[in-house]
Amino acid sequence: MNIEINQVIKKYDNKTILDKLSINIPDKQIIAFLGPSGSGKSTLLRLIAGLEDFESGEICLNEKSIHAKETDMEAYRKAIGFVFQDHNLFNHLTVFENIALVLEKVHKRKREIFTGEIHALLKTFELYDHKDKYPHQLSGGQSQRVSIVRALSIQPQLILLDEPTSSLDPVLTYDVLNAVKQLAVESKDFIIVTHEIGFAKNIADYVVFMDEGQIIEHGPRTILDHPQTETFKNFLSKVLPFN
Repeated sequence: MNIEINQVIKKYDNKTILDKLSINIPDKQIIAFLGPSGSGKSTLLRLIAGLEDFESGEICLNEKSIHAKETDMEAYRKAIGFVFQDHNLFNHLTVFENIALVLEKVHKRKREIFTGEIHALLKTFELYDHKDKYPHQLSGGQSQRVSIVRALSIQPQLILLDEPTSSLDPVLTYDVLNAVKQLAVESKDFIIVTHEIGFAKNIADYVVFMDEGQIIEHGPRTILDHPQTETFKNFLSKVLPFN
């Protein structure tokens, strides 16, 4: 995966969230964005996904260039799987139907073709026995794994994960992070926003630390052992690792 961000500015209600953000990260499989709440990392992830526009600048992902106020994004979005913090499952649909809906309505695929594929993914993530359950019958970790399966079902070029363990207890966090680690073993490209430092240290090819809409430090995961700025050092000292 290659990603280049050039002078991106993003505002909400005249408040600048990302301020002339620029970075070039060539040929990496797994990129982890770290930073305190409000640093802009989740906003940046949504811009990379094409879910929101921005005031100015450019994002280039694998030779596809996205400019500010881009309008023709349908094909681009279809090639990206996004896993949100809060699962975003439809409560009135079963696990299987939550996944099938995206494939049928957005990707226009036939149910008889993708049913076997969904079943195989559910088995891989130990969810097959829950395929006919509704979201309220699942644990938080199971719901988040369903979201990961839904993202994988579209056969994306890239998977984006926004704090996938933010609302989970330690046991469920472990289950979800192991599911994500499995994607890494399968050579999937993904960008993850996370506060799980030990996890980032274990699987990330590249780490980006953000604060107040700026990139403070970035580099290979070894920067987690040798932070250069006081801001990054302070952040790392306050975040519990995932082992």
